[in-house]
Amino acid sequence: TRFCQVTGVQTCALPISAVGKQVIVACAFIHHNFDGVEKIFMPKRAATKKFMPSVFELPGGHVDFGEDIVAGLKREIREEFGKTITVGDPFAAFTYHNSVKGSHSIEVVYFAQFDDIGNIQLNPKDHSEYKWLSFDELPKVFGNGKDETDEEIQLIKRGFALLDGAQLKF
Repeated sequence: TRFCQVTGVQTCALPISAVGKQVIVACAFIHHNFDGVEKIFMPKRAATKKFMPSVFELPGGHVDFGEDIVAGLKREIREEFGKTITVGDPFAAFTYHNSVKGSHSIEVVYFAQFDDIGNIQLNPKDHSEYKWLSFDELPKVFGNGKDETDEEIQLIKRGFALLDGAQLKF
């Protein structure tokens, strides 16, 4: 048992098999305007990761049992990058099967911003590098299973469109 550093609420992170389980994942579309160009923060998963090694992704992670989803997202960003974030509205959700753990994940993506964009500290167990990418630079992260048709790439494009004033879909 552990306690959430943001809320102080007791959470459970027991090493129980995930096979056949539903997992909640919270991710952040961390954006920043650099001299008039909106860019997003894209870290690259460590090569030692069993699931999707060396793949660029939106940052985030699993929400612990009993943990608030936004508190879990803030915790993951603090643990993996040594940073705090301001979390905005969720704008996308999708599901996928984790073939390594045998689980089914529901991923919820929130708009977010670093409270301070300087001094990003990568946890080498989690990530090996990062890039700040504009919409036009997204192809730089293609490869290792990511391409134009990848669901995460599609929702990243949607995030850019919403930041640019696109209407919500009903």
